[in-house]
Amino acid sequence: MPAQCPVCGGAVVREAGEAASRCINTDCPARLKESVLHFASRNVMNIDGMGEALVDQLVDKGLVKGVADLYDLTEERILELERMGPKSVANVLRNIENSKSNPLPRVLTALGMRFVGERTAELLAEQFGSMDAIAGADVEQLQQAQEVGPKVAESIVRFFREPRNRELVERLRRAGLVFTHETRRPFGGALQGLTFVLTGTLPTLTREDAKRLIEIAGGKVTGSVSKKTNYVVAGEEAGSKLDKARELGVPVVDEAQLLALMHVGR
Repeated sequence: MPAQCPVCGGAVVREAGEAASRCINTDCPARLKESVLHFASRNVMNIDGMGEALVDQLVDKGLVKGVADLYDLTEERILELERMGPKSVANVLRNIENSKSNPLPRVLTALGMRFVGERTAELLAEQFGSMDAIAGADVEQLQQAQEVGPKVAESIVRFFREPRNRELVERLRRAGLVFTHETRRPFGGALQGLTFVLTGTLPTLTREDAKRLIEIAGGKVTGSVSKKTNYVVAGEEAGSKLDKARELGVPVVDEAQLLALMHVGR
């Protein structure tokens, strides 16, 4: 298997345990139509009217050679395409322009990084606050974001290491897309900087309630126990996470002790 894509020269990656190898260049001609459709989809940049028929024509006629070319399209160019009248063209161009105001999590999702969907993009934006901070983070730093493990972190690092992807990001920056995010995370709470793992059934709190209270107090909840875990919160029928905590010497607390850490009385 080649290390570089035979179509565009971008890096080729095969994830551990998977049979398929993939080019990670978002603008690779072999995957460009798919990339543009993903970028424009409703839950991503929401460019209404940018459907499969239009994308086929834009790519086939060379009007879009990369995702960022969407922001260089003009009325004259699109009017030359089949089934595109003045009204349809005006709607598409308006929606392309409106997409520039989408928040950073949507822009991150739009880049097509493997394993980075809507929720992960939101968590990354909350943790780092800007595209530049995410692009400059290493694998260990990326894992400070909630629910971001080694596999996701490595995928992000590989994406930004590819020169063609960095060029795409810079073109999107010049087009005026949003590259910063105002975090809603609380600062200075009783659990600020602490990482928790939840396991088992708590007496009065649901898993979501406990997670919400920890985050309100400035803490972070992750799904697996590691040496970086500060506390494991264990309830009834706690499973392998409790065993892992004991193995690593991670402190284990119950619901009452968790609430005491947060200075919350019940």
